[in-house]
Amino acid sequence: MSQSDLSVYSRPITDLFPRPGVVCEWERFRLSDEEVEFFHAQGYLSGVQMLDETQLRVLRSELSALVDPSHPGNSLFYEYHSNESRNPSTVLFHALGAWRVEPGFHDLLWHPAFTAPAAQLLGGAVRFWHDQLFCKPARSGGVVAWHQDYSYWTRTRPLAHLTCWIGLDDSTRDNGCLHYVPGSHLWPDLPITGLAGDMQAIEGVLTPEQREQFAPVAIELKAGQASFHHPRMIHGSYENRSERERRATVINVFRDGVESNSDEPLLAGVPPIARGEKMGGRFFPLLFDPLQEAGGRESQT
Repeated sequence: MSQSDLSVYSRPITDLFPRPGVVCEWERFRLSDEEVEFFHAQGYLSGVQMLDETQLRVLRSELSALVDPSHPGNSLFYEYHSNESRNPSTVLFHALGAWRVEPGFHDLLWHPAFTAPAAQLLGGAVRFWHDQLFCKPARSGGVVAWHQDYSYWTRTRPLAHLTCWIGLDDSTRDNGCLHYVPGSHLWPDLPITGLAGDMQAIEGVLTPEQREQFAPVAIELKAGQASFHHPRMIHGSYENRSERERRATVINVFRDGVESNSDEPLLAGVPPIARGEKMGGRFFPLLFDPLQEAGGRESQT
């Protein structure tokens, strides 16, 4: 049985994430000046409330269906990696493209609690790049080695990107929470050293000064809370040693105006955008324009 592709809708299709009807209501979603300053100084911001209990329940239910490889929408994912590895250090469900499959993950992209802060941190209108799902089973590995996101995204330019990591469970040191290296967003692009298994691989590409500054902080979050990070932020996560799973969804965006830097498809199954052309269209919709949304109007693709 096939499933319709929700990417044809460049707007929310449910009422799960209500949008403000008047300008003043947007203010409750905005970050403080101090939070914005902290992000630019440190490269990240954590503890942002993103989801309520109803929203969490819906997304958890959708995720429970999506981890089944026989799901009718499986072919719509850009990438899909299930928990079939026998190596405990690499057991991790990871997939890109849930927004095309389930209505809750689709509409999450337009959630005001995400789009308003994202516009502040990017300094302009927010356009979608791609989403991700991460699930670490209880008592299993799921290491995600130290890396910079933009090292994998140089097929788009200039660097004007942002990542939002949203916990669907409490995230702790024991179950493999995210770790950041504060200030590393000011470092240049580093060579790719891989994502699975080896947390020490990055040491081979760091300068002596960078090794000295390498002081990770654990980003422990309650379910429904989120963290934002800069595309050059060094981050990773250790194995899940706890008795419970750790699930999360990630939204990656960039400021409107970013261009394709490749003549090849930017995501699997997505028509290419010629090098030098502005990113946009069905698969990279505009999520939030502060000027448009201030007037209560819907975003356009």
